[in-house]
Amino acid sequence: MFKIKTFNQISSKGLVRFPDSYEVGPEVAGEDAILVRSHKLQDSDACDTLRAVARAGAGVNNVPVASYTEKGIVVFNTPGANANAVKELVLCGLLLSSRGILPGMAYVNTLSDMDDNAAMSKLLEKEKSRFKGSEIAGKTLGIIGLGAIGSLVAEMAIGLGMQVLGYDPALSVDAAWRLPNQVRKIENLSALLANSDFVSLHLPVLESTRNLIDAAAVASMKPGLCLLNFSRDEIVNTQAIVDGLNQKQIRMYVADFPCKELIGRDDVILMPHIGASTDEAEENCAVMAADQLTDFLENGNIKNSVNFPNLALDRARDAEKGTRLAISNRNVPKMLGQILSVLADQNINVIDMINRSRNEIAYNLIDVESRPSDAALARIAEIQDVIKVTVL
Repeated sequence: MFKIKTFNQISSKGLVRFPDSYEVGPEVAGEDAILVRSHKLQDSDACDTLRAVARAGAGVNNVPVASYTEKGIVVFNTPGANANAVKELVLCGLLLSSRGILPGMAYVNTLSDMDDNAAMSKLLEKEKSRFKGSEIAGKTLGIIGLGAIGSLVAEMAIGLGMQVLGYDPALSVDAAWRLPNQVRKIENLSALLANSDFVSLHLPVLESTRNLIDAAAVASMKPGLCLLNFSRDEIVNTQAIVDGLNQKQIRMYVADFPCKELIGRDDVILMPHIGASTDEAEENCAVMAADQLTDFLENGNIKNSVNFPNLALDRARDAEKGTRLAISNRNVPKMLGQILSVLADQNINVIDMINRSRNEIAYNLIDVESRPSDAALARIAEIQDVIKVTVL
């Protein structure tokens, strides 16, 4: 039986994915894994038995990834599970920033005291020119970040008749395959900003992306550009945005991350971080997170980890329990040889294995004919730079 501790309200459609033998809930102690949405985890939340954390969402800003990695704790996220929800809100942002929808609605709400509908209609015909906007068809949308969300936004924009430019220096092969071939890939951020009518941000927060949209980036923008941020607030420098708005370099800023400096401006549309707040997105994230945790806890397979290498090793349904070893270690030479040497000394035959590394971490799945003795497992755990040994 495995124990899963939950933080926040997790969709029941995700929780039912765990086998009945699992103990799942917020009061669980001695947990093997944590399932979390927005709760900010601390180093102290990592008990000795913790093997994995799954974030039901894409960002992992609320997880101390670096310290958990040192402890051999695998951190998962659910990329793409909320992509459609965010894509739809980007469409909303494009339309709200282009047409006089919000000010027009606000004006209509001031007419509640008018009893004569005919007079109201006549007044609105006179005043509606104040709320005239422009169409997005034929305009150019620049997308910064072409992952699961960015590729969906690109596909949507093309369907709406927009020209699409894309910038992503870390574009993966899988992400490139998802991109519509009408997307024109730009190698230079300044070039994208200078040639776009709208720019939509879809990036994780990394040292290389923090404050990506700074004063220099704003200065290189096409005058009157509309900037949409449904990524993370740390991607932009708030003062640079304020200055850009004041100088009319930025026509409109649409963001899912309110801050004091931007509230109340007519040229800013702020939403209360609702990009992934749909029933469908929460269900998709919970289901994906639960399935990834289950496969990891039972088989050691890793999919969609932000700190460990992704890998999987097929396993027979009737495989004897205790004949698979999951071993994490620092990515230094001769580690695998030392581990296999211990097994050989115990006359334990290796049937199959897989080894992958990611930055400073290496991870091994080793299938053996018989369960290693406790003494053999202790010897492996004592090898310098071995972080965690688990028998599955």
